[in-house]
Amino acid sequence: MENITINKKAYFDYEILDTYEAGIELMGNEVKSIKTGHVGLTGAYVLIRNNEAYLLNADIPPYQPKNTSADYDPQRTRRLLLRKEEIKELVGKTHEKGLTLVPLKLYNKGRRIKLEIGLARGKKKSDKRETIRKREVDREINRALKL
Repeated sequence: MENITINKKAYFDYEILDTYEAGIELMGNEVKSIKTGHVGLTGAYVLIRNNEAYLLNADIPPYQPKNTSADYDPQRTRRLLLRKEEIKELVGKTHEKGLTLVPLKLYNKGRRIKLEIGLARGKKKSDKRETIRKREVDREINRALKL
């Protein structure tokens, strides 16, 4: 399992309560672009509509910009492949106040490209400050140990 990209902003902005693995419906040139690491999950989110899950605002630029069609949209809506039971569970949980679905990471699993989505609750400003403080303390400890 090789990570292609990780949405660090999601881990900072949200408290992840649960994770799910989903397949993603892609076109051929998008697969090549993702495998070369050209993908952005920052600002992307997952929406469930008509008992189907969709990934919105994920930026996948064309693999060969001069060789793609003129109507290619790098931020198009992409369908996620989940089981019906998982979708029903997610629908119930996302109707709770303050819960949302965010993409966490994109990775290879064998020959397939999978997306890990997380059921998340937004952090408050004080929680974000605490996360920054912990990160700085860990950094200082590592510096002290290296000396």
